[in-house]
Amino acid sequence: MNRLKQFSSLLLATLLSFNALAQEQRAVEDEKGTFTISGTPTRVVALEYSFVDALASVGVSPVGVADDKDVNRILQSIRDQISPWTSVGMRPQPSLEIIAQLKPDLIIADVQRHSPAYDDLQKIAPTLILKSRGENYEENLEAALKIGVVLNKEAEMKQRIEQHKTLMAEYKTKFSSQQTMQFAVVTQKGMWMHGPESYAGSVLTSLGIQSPMPQETEKAYVEVSLEQLLRVNPDWLLLGPYSDETIADTWKNNPLFNLLNSQKHQQIIKVSPQVWSLNRGMNAAEEIAQNLDTILNKS
Repeated sequence: MNRLKQFSSLLLATLLSFNALAQEQRAVEDEKGTFTISGTPTRVVALEYSFVDALASVGVSPVGVADDKDVNRILQSIRDQISPWTSVGMRPQPSLEIIAQLKPDLIIADVQRHSPAYDDLQKIAPTLILKSRGENYEENLEAALKIGVVLNKEAEMKQRIEQHKTLMAEYKTKFSSQQTMQFAVVTQKGMWMHGPESYAGSVLTSLGIQSPMPQETEKAYVEVSLEQLLRVNPDWLLLGPYSDETIADTWKNNPLFNLLNSQKHQQIIKVSPQVWSLNRGMNAAEEIAQNLDTILNKS
């Protein structure tokens, strides 16, 4: 009888243990299928800026970041929320050696950039692979929620997302202009308009800002000549320059430039490419909305 009781107790303890483990396990769908994890990751390596934004949103400091060897490429508002990290190199080709040295228990990678290295990353630590490069605003929020689940901070992430949506809705009420607005990245070599499917473009759409580009434009980024820009002809042109002198400065010497609505009404504005292009995420979107409020509602 005592042996039966001991066996029953052991069986019950085993079942309770398996039940606790099952409850602790969490699963999300990433770009490779179902990603399952248990426990709470404490040493996270982020290989894209948008993932750092998501981590900061729930108070998690990554131990390593693919920051392109320049901490200033991460927004100051994000750096203020997290502790210093170790650079793991460039986003297109992060250092596997440095990542391994950090002994992470979670790596968050971008499907477009890091798929070729996925198997190698998996050998180092469980790797959550999500869409970052080329994502739009809604996709970014969906990815943030998945990161929250994996971090065992689903409730905190949901709360942060709701807080974010409330703030963005408040900003939207301030933007009543029917004028069109176009954001573009500019370098010495060219101009790339960010369409409605880009991150910045979809943030603008969510705030009720009209795009001059056709909605059926599938490409997130479209390189344009001055003549093509004139055909789009936005009322506002927001430029994110990656150099002191850009092709836009060259175009100013062309008579066609003066035909732009944005030039006629002095509505060509320089904005930070770090905010508008590089750093996708809730913190970045809120800074975009704040920028717009300053631009459109300046006294």
